[in-house]
Amino acid sequence: MAGTLDGGTFDEGRGVRALARWARTEWGPLYAAVRARLRDRGPAAVPMTLAAVGLTASLHYVQNQPWGFLLVQDLGAVRAEDPLWLALLRTPLSLYVPALDLPVWGALAQILLVFGIAELCLGRWRTLALAYVATLAGTLYARLGITLGAHAPFGLPWTDAQVVDTGPSAAVVGLAVFVGWRYGAYATAGAVTAAMVVEVLVKENLAGKEHLAALMAVGALCLLVALRQRQVSGPGRARRHRWPGRRAGRGSGLPPIQS
Repeated sequence: MAGTLDGGTFDEGRGVRALARWARTEWGPLYAAVRARLRDRGPAAVPMTLAAVGLTASLHYVQNQPWGFLLVQDLGAVRAEDPLWLALLRTPLSLYVPALDLPVWGALAQILLVFGIAELCLGRWRTLALAYVATLAGTLYARLGITLGAHAPFGLPWTDAQVVDTGPSAAVVGLAVFVGWRYGAYATAGAVTAAMVVEVLVKENLAGKEHLAALMAVGALCLLVALRQRQVSGPGRARRHRWPGRRAGRGSGLPPIQS
């Protein structure tokens, strides 16, 4: 009996160590970059993220007031039936308008966590640019899907043209995948992608398909960045963004952290 227990304890300890090694490989570089930046500046390292959380909370409050609903709709509600110029004008603010049918704490938590990590690792302007690209990809896909029609493989029913399309979810998905790829957390990026595919298979709706469109846009950006790194660094240095415990931008092949 003792030998069995000892053997079981040994196997369990070996499994825990293997899991710890995997976690260090998967998240070690990302953790090192985030920890170093927060240690240097604290909350001041993520001013854009904190402003985004405050803006989202404020817009949630305003749109739930009798006097503020139409105001928020006019400024940040995007529908596929709107003129393209108007949709493009509203898209940046639509990122921070939480969906009415979802709890606002979910949007706030997504922004705080994913936008915060992205701002620490990529800098505020790159984070904003990626968030906008992902959101815009979803917005433009909605128009294409409705044009294709509900019976096309990637089409949408005409009724989706009237759906109010707001919230940070497409940007969050895009940022999570890009940061995961850039810092070698490939399993995490793959898990996010797989979750979005399952979402569409289980509940085929506008939001799910827009998430896939955002992933395709960010995937194209990842490919372009990889090709650019290969051209600059040469084939022997193309994977140097995997490094143990170094701060991003110092001998890793990544650009310096910007804010």
